[in-house]
Formats: sequence, structure tokens, C-alpha cells
Amino acid sequence: MSIYVCPDCGYQYDEQSGCPREGYPAGTKWADLPEDFPCPDCFVREKPDFVPIASTEGSGD
Repeated sequence: MSIYVCPDCGYQYDEQSGCPREGYPAGTKWADLPEDFPCPDCFVREKPDFVPIASTEGSGD
């Protein structure tokens, strides 16, 4: 599982947690989000603008 951060406001999308308020349940992979996924906090940035900051790949996910 990975975490991606919005460079504008600092919102973090954690694949493990998902974003239930936007309809993406826990475990939703970043690759499964639409390309026009907006930052749910600032709505300024979209998916291509987010920066990966952490990965737990290989930990049994």
C-alpha cells in the first residue's frame, strides 16, 4: 500500500484507508482512482499532481 500527498494543501491519500467520503473504500489502490480525481480537501490539484511519499509494498498487502 502507498501514500500520495497533494503538493498544494498536504492532503494524504492512503491506499490502506481509501477516501470513503468520496466513495473510495479502504484498500482502493491509487491506480484504480480516475485520472481526474481531485484533492478532496483543496480541489486545486488532481491525481497527476500528487506525489508518492510512502510505500509499504512487500508487506503482505
